Amino acid sequence: MNNNSEIEVCSCTEIHKDCIECVRKSMLDEKTFMDLSALFKVLGDYTRIKIIYALFKKELCVCDITEILQMSQSAISHQLRILKTARLVKFRREGKSVYYSLDDEHINKLINAGLEHVKHN
Repeated sequence: MNNNSEIEVCSCTEIHKDCIECVRKSMLDEKTFMDLSALFKVLGDYTRIKIIYALFKKELCVCDITEILQMSQSAISHQLRILKTARLVKFRREGKSVYYSLDDEHINKLINAGLEHVKHN
């Protein structure tokens, strides 16, 4: 009986050389794979995803983010620093306030794709 926890594997050892060559030719370089992995590690944190989702909706100052997430300003600032280093968010100053927003349209697409995937039945 087949259930979702089983992994299906080939019952043969046939190698498809044309498929292998096609994929090998199109593989990314190691640095690109490492950068992509690092991006998903940053996105793999529950709090950072919540911050990104909030910023997906609207540019917010740090005080607003702390209120929305019910966390301390130092905890939010720590997460924002990580997101900024990963170029996922940017900021601007207005008087005494610092406003954060998503760095570019790619982040919107990434979040939308992720949401579409997790909501898909």
